[in-house]
Amino acid sequence: MLPHRALYQTLCRVGDKVVYPILPAFAKPAWNHAAGPKTVFFWAPTIKWALVGAGIADLARPAEKLSLSQNLALAATGSIWARYCLVITPVNYYLCSVNVFVFLTGFTQCCRIANYRYNHPEAST
Repeated sequence: MLPHRALYQTLCRVGDKVVYPILPAFAKPAWNHAAGPKTVFFWAPTIKWALVGAGIADLARPAEKLSLSQNLALAATGSIWARYCLVITPVNYYLCSVNVFVFLTGFTQCCRIANYRYNHPEAST
């Protein structure tokens, strides 16, 4: 057995014995759900939400210091992955939510850049 698989199985067993018993009743059905905490469909957005703080902090940066291409890529990636989350089985609203946020962050930044360039045409050159 590969070491990462053994580690994953150990973490699942510990979670089943330690975390599951203290979950509130409404959360227990999600524990073994196909998109629940034992899958990448749970951990990927959880990690992504932890990184979203950087996107929120980036909203405070001045528009003239933002990259249009980077934020277009961010918006495109968020929209593509949000759509994907709604067509996979099982539909994963948790993963979709973080990707919608990624899209909105990129789109908002693109709007800020466009507004800045419109109001400061000398800066666009």
